[in-house]
Amino acid sequence: MNHLLTVADAVAAHARLRPHKVGARDSRRALTFAQWHERAGRLAHGLLALGLVKGDRVALLAYNCVEWMELYVALARAGLVAVPINFRLTASEIGYIAAHCEARAFVVQQELLDRVDAIRSELAIEAHAYICIGTDSATDSGTDNASHGGNSAPAGWHDYEALIEAASAPEHGGPAAPVRPADPCALMYTSGTTGRPKGAIRSHEGNTLIALATALEMGFTRHDTALLVMPMCHANSLYFSHTFVHLGATCVIDDRKSFDAEALLDTLAREKVTFTSLVPTHYIMMLGLPEATKARYDVSAVEKLMISSAPARKDTKLAILDHFRNGRLYELYGSTEAGWVTLLRPEEQIEQLGSVGREWAGSGAIKLLAPDGREVSDGEVGELHSRTPYVYDGYWKYPEKTAECFRGDWCSVGDMARRDGNGYITLVDRKSNMIISGGENIYPSEVESILGAHPKIKDVAVIGVPHDKWGEAVQAVVVLHAGQQASAAELQDWCRSRMAGYKRPQTVIFMADADMPRTATGKILHRVLRDRMAAQTGN
Repeated sequence: MNHLLTVADAVAAHARLRPHKVGARDSRRALTFAQWHERAGRLAHGLLALGLVKGDRVALLAYNCVEWMELYVALARAGLVAVPINFRLTASEIGYIAAHCEARAFVVQQELLDRVDAIRSELAIEAHAYICIGTDSATDSGTDNASHGGNSAPAGWHDYEALIEAASAPEHGGPAAPVRPADPCALMYTSGTTGRPKGAIRSHEGNTLIALATALEMGFTRHDTALLVMPMCHANSLYFSHTFVHLGATCVIDDRKSFDAEALLDTLAREKVTFTSLVPTHYIMMLGLPEATKARYDVSAVEKLMISSAPARKDTKLAILDHFRNGRLYELYGSTEAGWVTLLRPEEQIEQLGSVGREWAGSGAIKLLAPDGREVSDGEVGELHSRTPYVYDGYWKYPEKTAECFRGDWCSVGDMARRDGNGYITLVDRKSNMIISGGENIYPSEVESILGAHPKIKDVAVIGVPHDKWGEAVQAVVVLHAGQQASAAELQDWCRSRMAGYKRPQTVIFMADADMPRTATGKILHRVLRDRMAAQTGN
């Protein structure tokens, strides 16, 4: 029986066809396809030798680095399931995901060990299955992989390089059970309106189909060089990286721990990058550099640019096209669950400003549905339901939440939108009031539940307010208990150890209970509150 190739199969194929071509690199190390195939194969054997079996979940916590590419391929080869975790999360948030997915192993970058050490006692992971990626373990670019020997990781951790070195080579047998396209390859945890993250089950088949659809729609080839800037734990980098792996192109991973606009220009020029995907904040920071600085870097190799995750203004788009003279701009809308859903193509960027485009290659027609299930007319707002061939396989251990997302073959993640007479989609609300700040998804209910536990707070609503740099900033609107007094600094300090930094309110507004907009049943009207705050600030 014929099957779609997994990402591990793709690397094996390119190791045979173009063994000496660099397939992945970061600032420290380059991997030819032959080296990538061998190291990922050894890593797969090493993980299975720890007692893991097909279907086991492996939690991954690291900043961007080339090891992500090795891990995704190794886990696919072994039939293990990747659980990428956002490095911005706190120890308790990390612990919830690792426990909920029932992880059997944890791979962590050395700089992040303290967060996992803080919650190890809460996890059912055997002591020998904690693996450390050390910053000094990898070899320099252009050299063969050196022998490290022993365990150079801190006490209680297994050294990543030692695990690879001690394992057998790929040709010495495969995993104990064959890996099929329908098998899960990743649990991508995405927060929901309940405030608790849910693990979207991604299959090998789904990720391969989205890779091929992306190549078809955007015209990528094996001659491309992609710069992956978005976190490797995000769906954006996962999906785009798979595209270039299947094609036999080169992926360059931006491994800086924080965004550096000039360094990005330097990488684009030095690596002769042909494609990158950024959020509007990245473009704004890059284009805001002095003209003399921007002029030092030749970005003429850039042919395609993606902008996503938040609306982009007309002046931003025009400035991008002015600076990248050979570049064509794309804008997409999608989700971890559905994959890519719509695409605004280069020739549509200005004339369809504000729209996220029309359906992606291979997708069925979008349905915009009213609460009673009827399709709304053009111009009316409805809940967006998409039908993509690479949709997720449900939420891990949440069958009832999965059922809520589907109407037949059509999937919704709660976004509201309207369609014009030419089929162009415009988003109206983001996942039931979701905030997007610097490309990160923030769910008000998650922040509200933590702030609401403060003894002085009677009620709280968290909204997104416009921000020139980040797109949106988090604002908390607080109602205090009668007789209580609190400062914004006090409440922000309450949040500091309880949630990731990007989720914390940047501003706190105090409001009388009677002024909080509510439904007849007492539910806070976030959209009305946002409009009121915007009117007060003139945004």
